[in-house]
Amino acid sequence: MTSPTAIDRRSMTPGPAKWLGVMVGILALTAGSLAPISAAYAQDAPVSLIRDTEIEAILHEDADPVFRAAGLDPKAVTIHLVGDKDMNAFVAGGQHLFLNTGLIVRTKTPNELIGVIAHETGHMAGGHIIRQADGEKQALATYLLTMGLGLIAAAAGSPEAAAGLMYSSGYFAALTAAGFTRTQEASADQAAVTYLEKAGISSRGLVDFFDNFRYEEVFSEAKRYKFFIDHPLTSERIEGLRVRASQQAHFDMVDSPAAIARHKIMVAKLMAFMNMPQQTYNDFPESDTSYPARYARAIAYYRDLQTEKALRLTDALLAEQPDNPYLWELKGQTLFEVGRPADAEPAHRRSVELNPDAPLLRMNLGQALLAEDNPQKLDEAVLQIHRSLSIEPDNPYGWLLLSQAYDRKGQAGMARLAAAEQNFALGQASEAKIFAMRARSLLAKNSPEWRRATDIVLVSNPNPNDLRALAGEGSVDQPVKRK
Repeated sequence: MTSPTAIDRRSMTPGPAKWLGVMVGILALTAGSLAPISAAYAQDAPVSLIRDTEIEAILHEDADPVFRAAGLDPKAVTIHLVGDKDMNAFVAGGQHLFLNTGLIVRTKTPNELIGVIAHETGHMAGGHIIRQADGEKQALATYLLTMGLGLIAAAAGSPEAAAGLMYSSGYFAALTAAGFTRTQEASADQAAVTYLEKAGISSRGLVDFFDNFRYEEVFSEAKRYKFFIDHPLTSERIEGLRVRASQQAHFDMVDSPAAIARHKIMVAKLMAFMNMPQQTYNDFPESDTSYPARYARAIAYYRDLQTEKALRLTDALLAEQPDNPYLWELKGQTLFEVGRPADAEPAHRRSVELNPDAPLLRMNLGQALLAEDNPQKLDEAVLQIHRSLSIEPDNPYGWLLLSQAYDRKGQAGMARLAAAEQNFALGQASEAKIFAMRARSLLAKNSPEWRRATDIVLVSNPNPNDLRALAGEGSVDQPVKRK
C-alpha cells in the first residue's frame, strides 16, 4: 500500500466499480491509479479507495463476528479502505462498508473501531440505504406542504403569513429530514449493541468513541468531522446508548493482547503510508523500539527513498518474524520501486508462499516477473496474474497487467480482451465494447475467449451497427425486420 500521493502499482489498486453499480472515473497517476467512487449513503463526494492485504485481513478479523451476529455472510460484505484523513465511515449500495483511514487511526482501541463497524452494520442490516429515499420523500412532502399553506394564506389575503410560511419551508423540511436521520441513528445504535453482545464483544468501545467526540455537536458543519455530520451526536443519544450498553453481560470485557497488537500495527502502517515520512519519524522516533514503530519507520524510509535503511530495518524485522508475508511484501515493494524487479521477485514469491490466497500478493509477484523483461518468465507472470484475477475478477489493474503481458507474448487478441475486461471492471462501457470488438477480430471464432468478448459487447450498450455486425456472423439472432 502507498499513500495517494505516491501510488503503488501493486498493492494499491482501484476498487471495482461494478460492485457499487456506478460509473467510475479513473485518475491515472504514475505507476497506479485511484478510483473516485460515488457512494450511495452518508457520503456525497467521490472517495479514493486504497488496498492493503494486511489491513483488510485485520479489519475482517475484527468485523466478521459482528457481521455474523447481524445475520450477514462475512464473505459477502466488502470492506473498502478510503484514503482520507477526515474521520468518516459509511455504507453504500449492497453490502459495502467504507472506513476512512482518518477514522481508523483515531480509534484508541480495537473495541472502539469494532463499535463503529457494528453501528454501520446496523445501517446495513437495517436496510437504511434503501429507506433513505423515504426520508427524502418525507422532507420533500413537508417542503411542498408548507409552500402550499403559504399559497393558501396568500390567496386568503394574508401576505405576511404567506411569506413566513414560504420562507420557513426549507427549515421545516430540514427538521423532517433530521428527525428521520435521528431515528435511523438510534436504530443503528441499538442494533450495534445487540450484535456486539451476540458476538460476545463489549459495546463499551462504541460508547467511548462517541463520548470522546461529544463536543462535535457544538461545531458548525464546516468544522465537524464528516462522520458526525452524517451521524449527529446529542448528549441524550450518548447517554441512552450508555445505559443500554452497560446492561449487557459483556460490557466489562477488554480487548485481548492479540487484538491490541493487531490494531497498533494497522494504525502504524496507515500513518506511515498516509503521512509524510518526516511526520512518521516524529510519530515513531528511534527511541521507540516496538514492532509497530519499527514497521512504520521501515515504510517511511522506503517512501523517503532511503532504500538501504528501509531494507536493513525490514530485514531485521524479518529476522524476528520470518513467516510474516506482509514484511516480505514490503521488502519486495521497496526493491521494485527502485527498479530492481529481479531482486524483488524472491521476496514477493515468499509472500505468496506464506499467503497463497491473497490476490494482491500474487499480483505483486506477477508484476515483478513482468517487469524483469525476461521472455522466459512471461508465462509465469500470466499465470500469477490469472490466479489473482480468479479470486478478484473485478480488479481493473490486474487486467491492465494481463493486457501488457499478452502484448509482450505477441497475443494481440488476448491483450485486447484483457483491456476490454479492464474497462468493463471500471464501468467504462464504451471503451470495453471497443476493445472487445477488436479482440473478436483477432481471436479464434467460437473459442471461449471469443465468446467472452462477444458477451462484453452485448452488455456494453452496443449500437445498431454493432448488433448487425454480430448478427451477420451468427453471434446473435438476426434482428427482426419490421414491416
